[in-house]
Amino acid sequence: MPGAEAILRGTGITRRWGGVIAVNDVSIELARGEVHALIGTNGAGKSTLVNVLSGEIRASAGTVELAGEDVTRWPQPRRARAGLGRSYQRSTIFPQFTVLENCRLAAQARFQWPWRVWSRASRCASSLAAAQAAADRAGLSAVLEREAGLLSHGEKRQLEIAMCLATDPRVLLLDEPLAGMGAEESERMLALLAGLREGHAILLVEHDMDAVFRIADRITVLVDGSVIASGAPAAVRDNREVQNAYLGGVH
Repeated sequence: MPGAEAILRGTGITRRWGGVIAVNDVSIELARGEVHALIGTNGAGKSTLVNVLSGEIRASAGTVELAGEDVTRWPQPRRARAGLGRSYQRSTIFPQFTVLENCRLAAQARFQWPWRVWSRASRCASSLAAAQAAADRAGLSAVLEREAGLLSHGEKRQLEIAMCLATDPRVLLLDEPLAGMGAEESERMLALLAGLREGHAILLVEHDMDAVFRIADRITVLVDGSVIASGAPAAVRDNREVQNAYLGGVH
């Protein structure tokens, strides 16, 4: 997006596993106020790239910058505290806890007061306020006291995003948030993502191409760990190499 502020930038990222190159010299930039979709077939290197950007695994080569600062050697917790939020393909919630408690636990990582050894973390006003605000923004204000394990599949995915929001991120790395959803749940998730554009840079890994072309401002296509196209949705859709490699012929 012209004039958009770049928040997260990966340059020349390569990740090798022995003789296998999972990600090969990939550069990608996420800007505030946009949804940048990352697409490709299974095994294309999408999750590996996200893991490198989030700090879960080290890049074999290349650099990662967050808000202009080189974070290539930062571990995941430090990147998270600096404003990088992440969701996963599989649900990573605490099913026996309530929605509010899940969000509060996430917010607690943001509001750390180790010297308050005699205070109960559950009574931290800052964490509770952040948790309630995050749940509300994710559309879960009506189920704050419900056990997370009793939520619908779509609500669990909303909760994962709420837990990210409770940490006050600048960047959201979302790995297949629409996976397994029905039409109504998908619509709610797309509306949520559209509302999160403001104030965030969003990387969306997704296989639902209808959803991708509806929500994405930019799309990057990976094939065998390498970028074959990156740009506006219309340009990517019309790219013959993308059509042959991923979209199944001319569209």
